[in-house]
Amino acid sequence: MLRTATVIALVLLIVLCSRTPVQGQLYMGVLGGVSSLSGDARSTFSSASSAFSSYDPKNGGTFEVLVGKHLSDYFTVQGNYIWNANELTVSSGSFSNNEQIGYQQTRSSSQNTLIAAVLVYFRNRDSRLRPYLSVGTGLVHLSSSEKHLEESIGGPVLPPRNFSANTIGLHVPVGMDINLGKGWAFRYTFSETISENPIDDRLSPAPQHAFKNFLNLFGFIKQF
Repeated sequence: MLRTATVIALVLLIVLCSRTPVQGQLYMGVLGGVSSLSGDARSTFSSASSAFSSYDPKNGGTFEVLVGKHLSDYFTVQGNYIWNANELTVSSGSFSNNEQIGYQQTRSSSQNTLIAAVLVYFRNRDSRLRPYLSVGTGLVHLSSSEKHLEESIGGPVLPPRNFSANTIGLHVPVGMDINLGKGWAFRYTFSETISENPIDDRLSPAPQHAFKNFLNLFGFIKQF
């Protein structure tokens, strides 16, 4: 993951520093929508014991602020700030030597993400409908806090009441700009951000899948 993000960052730097014969055009935008996180789980079994852990996220809200520059009709560079919040149900339990230990709690989770990206459009800037594909990378800051301990059996080891982590994310959106005239456009975008999973590190047994954040966003951009 880190190697992939580093390669993408180098590509972004080359594009940003390169000259283009086409006059650039700046734009800004604000979007809002729905965030869906990937869940994860793991279970272990042996003749003497068994254990499991899982977290189940709920859909939450998200918004994005972006600034970009069209380098040509088909290539654009863009910076994004994305915030989203989701609720998690976290569970863990074990059974060993006729002793049962476990818990279930509700947690809040939020992410603040800074992304640098390249967009590739499939139609020129004069077109009314402009679909695009994008790829980028940046910093993902996740923080989580306990809201309510719903069940506790046998004195389990709980995740920290509050924890946070910084990871590098790979951000891959697809979307479409609909030109509305006078420099305004309506944008729809669906994206997936993949990063290391800081929630798994707080569970036992620790699940082993990447952390994925899926965003459906709608909003407006203004070109200058």
